[in-house]
Amino acid sequence: MRIPMTPFPPKMMRRISFRFERLGTLLLKFFPGLDEQLKQAEIEMKAKYYLTIAAFSSLFWLFMLNFLLFGLAAFAGDPTIYTSMALYVSVIPLFTFFFIISYPRIQVSKRVREFDRNLPFAIRHLLVQVKSGVPLFQGLVSVSEGDYGPISTEFKKAVKNISTGMSESEALERLGYHNPSMYFRRSIWQIINTFKSGANLSQTLEAMVENLTNEQKVMIRKYGSQLNPMAMMYMMVAVIIPSLGITFIIIMSSFSGFVVTKSIFWSILGFITFFQFMFVGLIKNRRPPVEI
Repeated sequence: MRIPMTPFPPKMMRRISFRFERLGTLLLKFFPGLDEQLKQAEIEMKAKYYLTIAAFSSLFWLFMLNFLLFGLAAFAGDPTIYTSMALYVSVIPLFTFFFIISYPRIQVSKRVREFDRNLPFAIRHLLVQVKSGVPLFQGLVSVSEGDYGPISTEFKKAVKNISTGMSESEALERLGYHNPSMYFRRSIWQIINTFKSGANLSQTLEAMVENLTNEQKVMIRKYGSQLNPMAMMYMMVAVIIPSLGITFIIIMSSFSGFVVTKSIFWSILGFITFFQFMFVGLIKNRRPPVEI
């Protein structure tokens, strides 16, 4: 997997991380939970090597951007270009480092949403198979061949382990060790406990489907209750305040002699555009992982 904002291909970045392993070991003290995040994001790399890649990438872009800025200042014959822009350019490598560090957490969040979105349908599929008299293993095979995103991928791992001689309970336990989704882990443990105790698996699966459906209904109601204040905030920031603000600026300029330039209106337009993108992202992130 290619890590965003790294300057070289993955194989080369891995070789670089091996050479500067000590740097990653020092940084690991400040990011103790990164190893687990990498496992949950399915990034097959130790945390110390990942940190080395993040540090190397940020230093690389720091030197490259400063070199380009220095060359631009020398070409223009104006050294103030470098001195005035150096501080702003130095922020980009810092952003690169923290973005690479947060990338596994972003991937984990995406995987959790995919798991939670497909889980009720996958459990319902397994319920239909078990109710029709199919053994649990064949039900897992059927779900693994379905279109349930990462859940089908995880069940394929379980089916492969069972086919190689591992017990069904142990294969399912392995699925829940490093899985980021709380609902998926809980469902797997319920299936394991039912399987070990010899209880009726179809009744357990039926209860799981009902609970997941009810929890998704609660999520939808909670999301609906959050939309009203968010819509009010959008109207205030994107509609009412800019329109009244522009009117106020024009009126005040006529009394005070303040010159209203185009840059003021462009700044207002830029702020509104930026807020629009941020608001759309906020709405998208708040949306519950529910498929209807």
